[in-house]
Amino acid sequence: MVRQIVETLRASQGIVAKADIAEVTSRLGLSQSDTIRVGDDCAAIPDGDGYLLFAVEGLINEFVAADPWFAGWCGIMVNVSDIAAMGGRAIAVVDAIWAAGDAAADPMLRGMRAAAETFAVPLVGGHTNLRNDRAQLSVAILGRAKRLLTSFDARPGDRLIAAIDLRGRYREPFSNWDSATDAPERRLRGDVEILPLIAEAGLAAAGKDISQGGIIGTAMMLAECSSVGLAIDLAAIPRPESVPLERWLRTFPSFGFILSVVPASAAGVIARFADRGIEAVDIGGVTADRAVRIGLGDDAETIWDFTRQPLMGCLHA
Repeated sequence: MVRQIVETLRASQGIVAKADIAEVTSRLGLSQSDTIRVGDDCAAIPDGDGYLLFAVEGLINEFVAADPWFAGWCGIMVNVSDIAAMGGRAIAVVDAIWAAGDAAADPMLRGMRAAAETFAVPLVGGHTNLRNDRAQLSVAILGRAKRLLTSFDARPGDRLIAAIDLRGRYREPFSNWDSATDAPERRLRGDVEILPLIAEAGLAAAGKDISQGGIIGTAMMLAECSSVGLAIDLAAIPRPESVPLERWLRTFPSFGFILSVVPASAAGVIARFADRGIEAVDIGGVTADRAVRIGLGDDAETIWDFTRQPLMGCLHA
């Protein structure tokens, strides 16, 4: 069974698309020796006693066409999550929107406005083109962190904690798990605040927001950036009882994070999420061999070996 899961995930668009990052960074001349490291959820720019965080998301065209209101919502939400994944708090967002007229733009605009109000993040400008032949959307965000969570600081011996809000439903036909649009504003804001509080308390130094790559793809990205390996117990991953494992592993959750934590801090990190009704579980460990292995009981397979093949090409310098 694990062999089948490995083959399915390797071929999934969420993981295959990560290889595009290596091509783009090479063409742009970006390097891990630069001050701003490539491969994190945000660019972390040193600023006084902390960091400015800068990120951007482009929404998949098919998603925008099929569910424009939720695409607008997600444009804000995923950026807020990226800021939180770095241990930061959002300051403001800007958007770039293209549409074939006012009517086509309206649901995207309403979705963005609703999410911006929900997460208390101001929309402060952007770019507009309402004379395009299709709808497209991109949203950028600025935030600030006092102390970072990064993709580059997982260490062998750490425990891998997955925290996912299971109180939701799929937004069909895509594998987007929506645990946010019906939730109280106060709860959502408090949930996002868990991450900077964990960072500031020194309970973790490394983590990532679970992205289109799903929980395994996101864990692979973390491992590559930190030049480590992982051993993941698929049975331990928190998931809704009604959702098949293979689909859940390809799911993009509204609230989902992976944290690499020293063993002594694992219980404290899990408790922070549990106090807010969010499932947080130790799903495996960080290893020194630079290979990611996933397993169910005695059935285990290597899904990626970074000594043989890079994924994003974003290694720790």
